[in-house]
Amino acid sequence: MKFFIDTANLAQIEEAQALGILDGVTTNPSLMAKEGITGEENIRNHYKKICKTVHGDVSAEVIATDFEGMIEEGKTLAKIDPRIVVKVPMTKEGIKAISYFSKEGIKTNCTLVFSVGQALLAAKAGATYVSPFLGRLDDISTDGLGLIEEMRLVYDNYGFKTQILAASIRHTMHIVDCAKMGADVITAPLSALNGLFNHPLTDIGLEKFLADYKKGNV
Repeated sequence: MKFFIDTANLAQIEEAQALGILDGVTTNPSLMAKEGITGEENIRNHYKKICKTVHGDVSAEVIATDFEGMIEEGKTLAKIDPRIVVKVPMTKEGIKAISYFSKEGIKTNCTLVFSVGQALLAAKAGATYVSPFLGRLDDISTDGLGLIEEMRLVYDNYGFKTQILAASIRHTMHIVDCAKMGADVITAPLSALNGLFNHPLTDIGLEKFLADYKKGNV
């Protein structure tokens, strides 16, 4: 399973990259705004910085909601770096755009997916990635992890090459559960990724090893 970090914060991306386990980055307008990055030129320059930091794919989201606007914006984003993946919303216009980009050899990430039917449309259109938002489903008392499981079944049934990119990860156990269900990728905040390191028995064991070492070297 690939690990992506969901942020526009360069320091966090660098920290995750330094671990040697980072496969890519996802961003969106909200994450850019959170870092105080606004304006088309500033956003494009920030994508360039991200691409220089991470070795894998970097999802860059279109703002346009109409087909022509998505195509124009997507082409501009794709020119920034070969690793840019054009992030397109799950709408009729978005599916048309994904189909177009697929034929042009431009990688895409279909975002804001909340049902198997939507995931099926994205795969049929040739999306590189599809991003089910499991945390947001959990927020409304719907089984987000169940969606990942159903998508895996459908994609495997028909041999779709579209990768399931589990998004809206809320905590570390979401990552573990997605791995169990066969998600191809997860994108998570740094806190959730770092949570995978933690176990009290590891801390206790290390403390004991060090204490025993010190006793033997007194």
